[in-house]
Amino acid sequence: MKNIFLLDPWQDLEDDGGKGGYKRLTAFKRTNSHLKVLLAIGGWNEGSRNYSELAGDPRRRGRFVKQASEFVRKFDFDGLDLDWEYPTQRNGSQQDKESFVLLVKELSVEFKKHNLYLSSAFGASKKIIDSAYNVKALAPYLDSFHIMCYDYFGSWDKKVGLNAPLETDDDLNVKFSIDYFLKLGAPAEKIMMGLPFYGRTFLANTNGDLGDETDDLGFSGPYTRENGFMGYNEICQALSTSSEWRSDWHAESSEAIARVKYANETQTRVVSYDSSRSIANKVHYAIRKGLGGLMVWSIDTDDFRGECDEKINFDTFSDFRAQPKVKLNIPKRMERNYPLLRTLNDAIVVTLDELRQEENLMKENEVNVNENNKDNMVGNKNNSLSKTATPVAFSSTVLCLFAVLSKLLL
Repeated sequence: MKNIFLLDPWQDLEDDGGKGGYKRLTAFKRTNSHLKVLLAIGGWNEGSRNYSELAGDPRRRGRFVKQASEFVRKFDFDGLDLDWEYPTQRNGSQQDKESFVLLVKELSVEFKKHNLYLSSAFGASKKIIDSAYNVKALAPYLDSFHIMCYDYFGSWDKKVGLNAPLETDDDLNVKFSIDYFLKLGAPAEKIMMGLPFYGRTFLANTNGDLGDETDDLGFSGPYTRENGFMGYNEICQALSTSSEWRSDWHAESSEAIARVKYANETQTRVVSYDSSRSIANKVHYAIRKGLGGLMVWSIDTDDFRGECDEKINFDTFSDFRAQPKVKLNIPKRMERNYPLLRTLNDAIVVTLDELRQEENLMKENEVNVNENNKDNMVGNKNNSLSKTATPVAFSSTVLCLFAVLSKLLL
């Protein structure tokens, strides 16, 4: 009995005239030496029951571990990303929390034999975290935690809300999720903070303000055709081509909210999404927080053709506030396509440069203090190093993780 099935063999393999997606994707490693390509298994549509039954059965678990190792090596992947959504939820079992730890531990032992990478996606709400994950027990065995910092609100809530707010006055926001994982024992350097390249849609009988009642479906975009969901490319196309749409910046959450009420419709269409300004602010936060990196869901809903008006993005770096004597060196963008992905890369460069300048200023101040008071030299030096250790360590991690993105966009 097989535990692993391909959802689309024609897309993934070359058999019977298939498109060979696996081979084409892993081939990028030849020209991008730092690239790691992982195979993901699971997802929302897969549900939870099958994974619950597998993880809770020692024999099936052991068979899956062996098959997963063989599968990723057969197709030249560098590891596996688990996307069980979610342990203990959606027809899962109360034993899933412990079973998930056992599954990850056994995979880790097997993968280390072959120098394979092991990561997992994690829900970001406190309710799911508390129910599904023993974070401290998982930490030694995972190479990275991929925190899905989005879907905090959606049409299922039957009221207008923010898809991925950086900060709010409750626990449904990115900062709370990251702080909570850190509190529970996830190492900062292993946390990859999720960024959404899409928005959540709502239909309201009112003006569509935050908190207004809505139906439970939302509306779909013209290409993705999924109720409650619009890709960034669909959102920015609507804003760029229709004078009826308007978009506002919600400063408290670093989110954008777009609305329209067509003359032939009775309801207001609302979409909460990440603009390039949102992405820049989140990258800045993640680096300042000392996290290991960032992940994206997903690049295929970025404006890959570069067709959208740049004016819709609210001045991408307008929230960056440099300290005195620190200059913000904003890269000049020459290409219009992939604006969110390019913003992610640009924000990394800007923030790391900002940190380097701050570190140099700190060292200069240290020298000045030491010259004026040599008795305090050791104390000042230790204080300076303790303040700069985290940003400097993070710099090398981020540059390693994201160097490939810049190359792929050339």
